[in-house]
Amino acid sequence: MNNITKLLLASSCVFLTAQAVQARDFTIAGWGGNYQDAQREAYFQPFADAKGLKFIETTYLGGLAEVKAMADSGNVTWDLVIVEGADLQLGCDEGLFETIDWETIGGKAQLNSHAVQPCGAGNVVIGNGFAYSSKAFPEAPKDWSDFFNPEKFPGKRGMRNSPKMNLEYALLADGVPPEKVYEVLATPEGVDRAFAQLDKIKNLLQFWEAGSQPVEWLSAGNVTMSTAYNGRIITAKSEGRPLEFVWKNHIYNIDVWAIPAKSPYKKEALEFLKFANSAEPQAKFSSLMPYGPTNLEAAKLLPAETLERLPTGKNIADALFFSDAFWIDHSDELTERWNNWSTR
Repeated sequence: MNNITKLLLASSCVFLTAQAVQARDFTIAGWGGNYQDAQREAYFQPFADAKGLKFIETTYLGGLAEVKAMADSGNVTWDLVIVEGADLQLGCDEGLFETIDWETIGGKAQLNSHAVQPCGAGNVVIGNGFAYSSKAFPEAPKDWSDFFNPEKFPGKRGMRNSPKMNLEYALLADGVPPEKVYEVLATPEGVDRAFAQLDKIKNLLQFWEAGSQPVEWLSAGNVTMSTAYNGRIITAKSEGRPLEFVWKNHIYNIDVWAIPAKSPYKKEALEFLKFANSAEPQAKFSSLMPYGPTNLEAAKLLPAETLERLPTGKNIADALFFSDAFWIDHSDELTERWNNWSTR
């Protein structure tokens, strides 16, 4: 076999390999359920139709195990995945996600500043606060000091079984301004202060694991108040349940789109981010699911009655942004203390 023949064969192999890599369809991994149904209607299908692109969906279970397995094997089967902030930061540090060229995709100036990340684009604003049954109290609770006041507002409380956000809630109840919460919580005295607040209601606590449980417990009267995701409560209220969400000093976090490293559809994934960052599809998503947009212009496209149920505008004015960086640094010791406290 002469050198020219060898070269032609090698070139053919490279071409066929590239074709094989592109043989699968553009693949999006999401959280599933109504959340992903709304994403499909607002983002996936309109983007695919505009680009003439075939796509498939799969369900993401959280964490980085699946993304790491793809990186280790070299078989990257996802092109987009929506992740929580901590997983984005850790995955970015480990090289599991592509870096984002914000100059190329543009639109950065219209986004909530927390949405602009080196390896991701924040897309969904989620409110975390507390809810109550409107049948439980003659006077409505208004803030975290009421949640931690069993004399004025008696009854059991639901709370997620985790120190994350609960320690922040406790400090907010004790009068710490939102902008000072993580500064205080980073000190031993601040941690003691948070647990002292939690001690006030410990005998009333009922711990939840799944986001559906606060709705179930409040509706059944098992608890009178519970920490909860705003979307779960707003949806239940729209279905006729007597539930209210308290926006005062809630904590918000942002779900973020990331591109697994070495995705063969990186170009298309970046084009998707540009589309998903824009106001119109974000407004469409928020009209379907009661979570907020990261594009600050999207609110102008939504009616007032929709804005009232979203973590955006006036509802987010005094909110605290959840610090993934703080919890990456402090999770181990605070989780150990939480576990010891919650089980004794």
